[in-house]
Amino acid sequence: MRNIKKEIRIVGFDDAPFIPRSKGNVPIIGVVFRGGKFLDGIFKTEIEIDGMNATNILTRLLNNSKHKEQLKVIMLNGITMGGFNMIDISKLSKKTGLAVIVINRKKPNLKKIKKALKRFNNFEKRWGCIKNAGSIYMMKLEKNKNTYYQFNGLKQKEAERIIKLSCTRSLIPEPLRVAHLIASALIKGESGGRA
Repeated sequence: MRNIKKEIRIVGFDDAPFIPRSKGNVPIIGVVFRGGKFLDGIFKTEIEIDGMNATNILTRLLNNSKHKEQLKVIMLNGITMGGFNMIDISKLSKKTGLAVIVINRKKPNLKKIKKALKRFNNFEKRWGCIKNAGSIYMMKLEKNKNTYYQFNGLKQKEAERIIKLSCTRSLIPEPLRVAHLIASALIKGESGGRA
């Protein structure tokens, strides 16, 4: 991905609000942006709350999409959705042929996450997704504002360039910010909360 264009196609995914530890599915919204300026498309799917189907569902959704040929990057708001439905970003990148960038407002507390995951029978598989996500890097966006990120399928400098390029209206990349707004409006009737 040597030549990163200003209008690189990025799809950002976020989950809708839900009651923690509840059963059933949670909606997932995906938003396709050209860079951080132009909205090109919207996805909607569902994953199981605390399940393990997010990686496969996102893979199938993207591989069958009319947007697939233009897409270059998948952005995720953390590697968990719907509670602890883990996304294996290495597998997602390999099966879609797209780079993956994971954004976190705060540095994930891996000790706390590991403790929470131990309540699941398939702890090793879930923890494997954490390990497959690789190192967590910090990036300064403003004077006293940082973001944390992980990536797969591209180089660190490329990931940072794409993050900067897509943060046009806030410290959150536009594909994730808009996906969050739509996902929260879908459940609450209006958008709200921070991505």
